[in-house]
Amino acid sequence: MADEPERIQELRDLLARANRAYYADADPIMGDAEFDRLLAELGELESRHPELADPASPTVRVGGEPIEGFVTRGHAQPMLSIDNTYSEADVRRWVDRVAEKLGGAPEADRFVCDPKIDGVAISLRYEGGELLHALTRGDGTRGDDVTHAVRTVRAIPLRLAGDAPAVLEVRGELFIPLSEFTRINKEREAAGEPPLMNPRNATAGTIKMLDPSVAAHRRLGFVAHGRGEVGDGFADSFSGFMERLGGLGVPSSPMATTASDAEGVLEAIEGFAERRHELDYLTDGMVVRVNRFAQQATLGVTSKAPRWAIAYKYAAERATTVVLGVEHQVGKTGKITPRATMEPVLLAGTTVRHATLHNYGQIAQKDIRLGDTVEIEKAGEIIPYVLGVVTSERPKGARRITPPAQCPACEGVVEIEPPGAGGDPKSETTRRCVNPECPAQLREKLVWFVGRRQMDIDGLGEKTIDLIRGSDIPLDGFADVFRLREHADALRELDGLGERSVELMLAGIEDAKGRGLARVLAGLGIRHVGESTARALARLFADLGALLDVDEEMLRPKTLNKSRARELGLPEDPKERDETGLGATTAPIVHAYLHSEAATRLFDELREVGVDLASRDYVDPGARGAEAGADNAFAGRTFVMTGTLERYERNELKDVLEGLGARVTGSVSKNTDVVVAGAKAGSKLAKAESLGLEVWDEARLLEELPADATP
Repeated sequence: MADEPERIQELRDLLARANRAYYADADPIMGDAEFDRLLAELGELESRHPELADPASPTVRVGGEPIEGFVTRGHAQPMLSIDNTYSEADVRRWVDRVAEKLGGAPEADRFVCDPKIDGVAISLRYEGGELLHALTRGDGTRGDDVTHAVRTVRAIPLRLAGDAPAVLEVRGELFIPLSEFTRINKEREAAGEPPLMNPRNATAGTIKMLDPSVAAHRRLGFVAHGRGEVGDGFADSFSGFMERLGGLGVPSSPMATTASDAEGVLEAIEGFAERRHELDYLTDGMVVRVNRFAQQATLGVTSKAPRWAIAYKYAAERATTVVLGVEHQVGKTGKITPRATMEPVLLAGTTVRHATLHNYGQIAQKDIRLGDTVEIEKAGEIIPYVLGVVTSERPKGARRITPPAQCPACEGVVEIEPPGAGGDPKSETTRRCVNPECPAQLREKLVWFVGRRQMDIDGLGEKTIDLIRGSDIPLDGFADVFRLREHADALRELDGLGERSVELMLAGIEDAKGRGLARVLAGLGIRHVGESTARALARLFADLGALLDVDEEMLRPKTLNKSRARELGLPEDPKERDETGLGATTAPIVHAYLHSEAATRLFDELREVGVDLASRDYVDPGARGAEAGADNAFAGRTFVMTGTLERYERNELKDVLEGLGARVTGSVSKNTDVVVAGAKAGSKLAKAESLGLEVWDEARLLEELPADATP
């Protein structure tokens, strides 16, 4: 379309205004659904016009290429820490010292009291109005460059609005909003993963991950609270600086207040203590600073901290209550997590009835018993945390908490990690139900099984599974998915399912029967068997029977020593052996599951309903050695993908290349044969060029692909 370039610019401007309105002005101009719809439209248009790429486009925030490692850079001006104080008397003494040094009558706005966000300090450097890089505090003089993660934060403008100085360094706090923290932990719980324990640590971990898509998914927030290097004349006070930042689209705290003396400062501290739990982010104090920059210069700094600022820290909020009982919750992967039920107690503005006990090792370490009075804390903890037992209050009848010897949901076998922890309960980290048919795990496993990257059944998603399981139609195992055709009439009677949707679902189920061994293995939720391992196993074994015929050593050929490899007829050089993704610890677990009674019964049921358990990926051993000489440009070679391709999605292309005998990895090294570089290729392309590797653009890729593999 002739007007697509104009539409791209229109959408970029509109979405940039929407971000500023939401984060800097606190006056949204559109809802989240509308923003996401327009962002998707922009992304589609940009994919058709790579020549119009803009590093400040809102689409770059969804995450780019993982980086290879961190670069450390120096701060133009040191990022100093601020001295803490915990008492009213300390605040008064500090105010007196400031007054003595500055002299004269205090101005009405001598001090600014700004909420202290419990996050991670960051320094943003803009040059010419464009975000150049973002650095962590580090040691105060040098920090890690985390620009790859920070660019995903919608609250941070990639290009400043209005008239920006040539150089502008903004210091502020990154954080995970509490609402997002709750969402993330619900997702982790559903996936059988341990919850993130507090937003601050989670934020620090997020920005230090090499893959920026993690930061994009966690939707970090940002609030400015200081300055680094700034051109002359930009502002002469902290309050003026924050006002100027707002005009450029950078968010700052709307709760900052001014004061002239100690009484005003203490009033601000006390007033905010009552309001801070209303915010969607954690705060742990109030930063009090001298407002005017000239006066800050007069007061100066020590080697570690400015004399013109102090941080008042609120006491951690704690309460005592009584443990009434313990629930043993079973997650998707079978992990059993103890959760305390307690007498209700008011803590940090909410009534708390439950607290995580994390694992049974911690229960033993802290000697927590039923009937105990415990101290709990919620300072920086969204999930209330049991600090310890008030042993002086322990009643005579307090009973020890007994970890479940069987799964509380299915009475199945429980596995303890580490394996030796049974002799030392304090060392236990994980207790897990290993029954793959456990009903507590089943719902989440069914949702996973039918997903796109597993059995790929159209029309049978999470909501439909819940709808069916809430009816009289049996859906209590993987084989039941393929028996749904027997209940077609009953399906049509369910609210929300009509004739067309049922037919599409049943057609998808029929197609799924022929997906092959790799998809089935990946879909069953077997511990340590994800998509890559499932595909690797399917390349080695022609069908399920062949996989079941081997001992566990053949599931981990890379780990064998030369003599054992020779006995098994494998190459002595580990580099020449096939890769399964399993090792000395994980292979026995997978082997034990594959030969368990439950797995045998499941495989028999899948065969009975017509699921094909032959491999679509199998490579004959005789052909394996000749792969490199196969009649295509892919077999036996290692490929890495970077950037955006127009004709393929990343996972789709990975499937195609692996189907042609290639090995697809996520990082560039001297062992990489070819790097496929699309639009906006990043550090992987640069590394490939520095190593002198072969690089293909999309045109070359399509040229080399067989005709039947080209979309």
